[in-house]
Amino acid sequence: MTTIADKPDYSLYSNAFGYLRQPLDFKPLEGDADVVVLGLPFDMATTGRSGGRMGPGAIRNASVNLAWEETRWPYQFKLSEHVKIVDAGDLVYNCGDSADFTQRVEDFATKILEADKAMLSFGGDHFVTLPLLRAHYKKHGKMALLHFDAHTDTYSQGSKYDHGTMFYHAPIEGLIAAENSIQVGIRTEFDTANHLFKVIDAATANDLTADEIVAQIRERVGDMPLYVTFDIDCLDPAFAPGTGTPVCGGLTSDKAMKIIRGLKGMKIVGMDVVEVAPAYDSAEITALAGATLGLEMLHVWAESNGKIK
Repeated sequence: MTTIADKPDYSLYSNAFGYLRQPLDFKPLEGDADVVVLGLPFDMATTGRSGGRMGPGAIRNASVNLAWEETRWPYQFKLSEHVKIVDAGDLVYNCGDSADFTQRVEDFATKILEADKAMLSFGGDHFVTLPLLRAHYKKHGKMALLHFDAHTDTYSQGSKYDHGTMFYHAPIEGLIAAENSIQVGIRTEFDTANHLFKVIDAATANDLTADEIVAQIRERVGDMPLYVTFDIDCLDPAFAPGTGTPVCGGLTSDKAMKIIRGLKGMKIVGMDVVEVAPAYDSAEITALAGATLGLEMLHVWAESNGKIK
């Protein structure tokens, strides 16, 4: 196996600007990338502790700890040999303007998807998923949603820009099929009598095996195009303290990774990891969890989209 020691111009922390040390490409439409990584430094929709706007940078920094392993355990292929990934940096928008941010996310993502490239996005607070879903809908039509979170984010109250209302609006807009969507890790209040999504709450998820959870996901989603969104507060604060709304009783990082690995073969069309707030982190473990979950998603996307022969 080739390691850092075999590369005299490559040390762990030197010149590591892009996610997984992948090249920065601020004009990704002009290249031949399969997947475009996009940072979304936005936390103006936050109702708890702010700081998610610093998440993309923290995730990139933590990802250097993952880049050296060319064949990531337990996979049997080198991702870089099958998937070309570029980091498009962070979205630029008019500071303080939520409407401008929302439109720019949708417009940028629409162009990337129209160019037949996939996206892995890093937030930012969870509101960023709504404009991403709008863009993905234009390309893929109505999707199923696999949503990892401590909160359902289906609350009807709140402002137009609120990180707790995206999945109230998304079904109304026709972006996702609630009857094919599932939420994992929920452990806060929601209207159980009128809830449209299937829920595997955190207590149940912690008692089930990852395979049992995956079986429920597959049954619910079927052959629908699938958008995967992971709010880092799905993890217990022991594994992810650096987030705006931590809730005890969450999943372990191990179980979350096993669930994502179990999605192999599903029609994954979009991916994001959100709500990493490094100001509240300890030893960068939340940023590392976010970076690792993104890497797991990329491997499963590659296996599910014909990149591994």
